[in-house]
Amino acid sequence: MNGFNQVEIARVCCRNEAIGEKSIAAAMEKLQELQSEITCAICRDYFSEPVTISCGHSYCRACLSWTWRIGPTAFSCPECRQVSQVREFPAVNEHLAQLTDLSRELCSLLLQSAEGHHQRGRHKKALKLFCEDDQTPVCVRCSQSPDHGAHKLSPVEEAAHNCRKKLQHLQNHVGKRLEEAEKLLAQEERQAVDWDWMITGEYNRLHHFLLEEEFRCLERIKQEERASWDRLSQHMHTLQDLMLELQERSQQPNMELLQEVKQLLGRSESILCQRANAVIPELRECPIPGMIQMLSRFRVDITMDPTAASSCVTVSEDKKSVKTREGWEEEIMHPEDYAFHAVLAEQVFNSGKQYWEVDMTQLPQWMLGIYTPYLRRKRRRNEPTCDSVFLLQCLKKEEDYYLQTYPGSLEHRMKGPVSRVGVYLEYTSGTLIFYNVLHSSLIYEFHSIPFTGSVIPFFSPGLPLPGTKASPMSLCPVGLCVCCSS
Repeated sequence: MNGFNQVEIARVCCRNEAIGEKSIAAAMEKLQELQSEITCAICRDYFSEPVTISCGHSYCRACLSWTWRIGPTAFSCPECRQVSQVREFPAVNEHLAQLTDLSRELCSLLLQSAEGHHQRGRHKKALKLFCEDDQTPVCVRCSQSPDHGAHKLSPVEEAAHNCRKKLQHLQNHVGKRLEEAEKLLAQEERQAVDWDWMITGEYNRLHHFLLEEEFRCLERIKQEERASWDRLSQHMHTLQDLMLELQERSQQPNMELLQEVKQLLGRSESILCQRANAVIPELRECPIPGMIQMLSRFRVDITMDPTAASSCVTVSEDKKSVKTREGWEEEIMHPEDYAFHAVLAEQVFNSGKQYWEVDMTQLPQWMLGIYTPYLRRKRRRNEPTCDSVFLLQCLKKEEDYYLQTYPGSLEHRMKGPVSRVGVYLEYTSGTLIFYNVLHSSLIYEFHSIPFTGSVIPFFSPGLPLPGTKASPMSLCPVGLCVCCSS
């Protein structure tokens, strides 16, 4: 360490009576170069009994002891956080202590030399007055200049006395605050709460609850599947028995055939009417607690693009809802045509995770999904097809509602209409999921969609039922929670 040589040179310069302001500035510059070596990083003051730990950083003995006492990790460096392998408190670094003392002496000499120069102003006169407005000492001649003529001036002794009183007042105030901080710190140590342990316990408890709920949900699905299989099996046996009976009756003589034909025809008609309920399964409701709340982290504010709307629909002024125009009665021949009988969103997604919700409370029939022009259907032979529309559709037939997906295998009956649907899009994994928001249940999931370009949400209110007026399909406000909507 060459700090000793620098300090000695600066000290000799300061003791020279002929020292000038430039020499003082040079000595101050050398002292500033040593500041990082003789200053404690904790108290920001000169070292007092400096100690050096294994990582090479040095601190005041008292500061390091206080830090290790309150710190979460004992024997770790307050700067680099390296944990010392030596579990004993380090001894005082005498070499560094001597350098600190020399630097203190140098600082005092520099201040004395600088004060001697500052005692003489630009007029080479003693600075006997203090300008309260400019907060600077001045000589008598300067005090009479226009720069200080209207300022409040005080003798240097009086100004210094008043300054010491202010500093003493501040010192007392800081001392009281320091005592309060020490009391609060001691109180915090006595009443320390292990928040890490408690939070971890709550999440573990939540995981346990979700695992139990998952087990119950899967068991319920298995029971429903067994009941559905039994129902379909029974229906099949009923049809087989009916088929045998019809074959036998058709071979009977005329009189015997006509005697009970009325009952046979009625029973056959009744069995055939049970086909829809027996063959088309009912959509299972499997609520997932907290899922909608978690998805709300990815809520996006979507608006509809009137310029990208079909002539069959009309968009509201706020671009938040769409209705079917009167006169739309043409039949849709292919599911991809839905994108051309709908309205696209103004927002385009190329990455990330997004979630939005759509309200169709007044709509018995609707279509909802995404459109991407970069996944075209390939018509060539022996090549896989790639669809550009992925949708969920609701239809009403007689008294029942049916949900269908395209592409996909979902075709299920429902107990009643779905009034609010949540749509979750995860671009990277190619995931598109539809949720029944009010029941917090899953409707259907598309996965591994090979996105290669922009994805655009689309909305279609569908054809109104005969004798009914067109109703709107509306985007739910981002701030509207599930409880408010229900």
